Amino acid sequence: MSSLGRFARLSAAAAAILLLSSCAPADTGPQRVDRTLPEPPTTEFDPSLIVSDDAFYDSRAMGEEQIQAFLEGVSCRADAGVPCLAEYTETTTTQPAVGGAHCGEYRGAVDEPASRIIAKTAVACGISPRTLLVLLQKEQSLLTRPTTAGYERATGYACPDTADCDQKYFGFFNQVYNAAWQFRQYTEAPERRYMIGETSIGYHPDAACGASTVAIRNQATANLYNYTPYQPNEATLADPSGGDACGAYGNLNFWRLWNRWFGDPTAERFPAFFSPCTRLVGGHACPTEPTLPAVAVTP
Repeated sequence: MSSLGRFARLSAAAAAILLLSSCAPADTGPQRVDRTLPEPPTTEFDPSLIVSDDAFYDSRAMGEEQIQAFLEGVSCRADAGVPCLAEYTETTTTQPAVGGAHCGEYRGAVDEPASRIIAKTAVACGISPRTLLVLLQKEQSLLTRPTTAGYERATGYACPDTADCDQKYFGFFNQVYNAAWQFRQYTEAPERRYMIGETSIGYHPDAACGASTVAIRNQATANLYNYTPYQPNEATLADPSGGDACGAYGNLNFWRLWNRWFGDPTAERFPAFFSPCTRLVGGHACPTEPTLPAVAVTP
């Protein structure tokens, strides 16, 4: 891996073939899903808190069957000869566990469905499958408008601003697993360009478009900025389907899609007085309590 920042966004050349990217409006038209929720106005988007840690890291938020049902419920119009995600399968390779706090082992298998790949990756890397589903749509419209190029660049991983995507990371499984690994890497090594606290975040890859200070409130939001280092400007928030020449849509799209599919991305399952690790604050679950051995009692 080279500098993590270089994996942040799609290059201009690659972006031309994508249906959805950080600088393009979201494909958020009507979609047939099991529960499509009302989308709040973009004026409610808070650049300092895009998604809660609890929502972002809840690796068991959806199991394989739930993911499969969700994919089957999305209205998908694929390119000729290209399967929708609900029908997509791929032979995966075993990825060993690396470091105690990073991804656990992913055991490869023949012809794994996309839903299983997403579920297994989520558990291995401690990332919510909802995060991965939204990322796939945000980056490539892969749930609704899948293409061959979209499967190659599924999560936009290793697609820098200044060059085309690195082809050694092409492929659906390769992209999903590496994106999840990268989010875990951001979490375990948070001292980087975007981290909790005040920092300047640009509105567009063109620095002339300006920037403003954002007080990032949690690790999950910092992760999104390290992956896609832009925030929407006022024109983009006022017109999320068009905006202006300085519009960057990636993190706004993430927020909009999550709201539409899963509800408020900033919500947490437990109230604030619960233990921080219960709410996955910082991306870590509560440690498992050790099981004491049974003690024989002499009558």
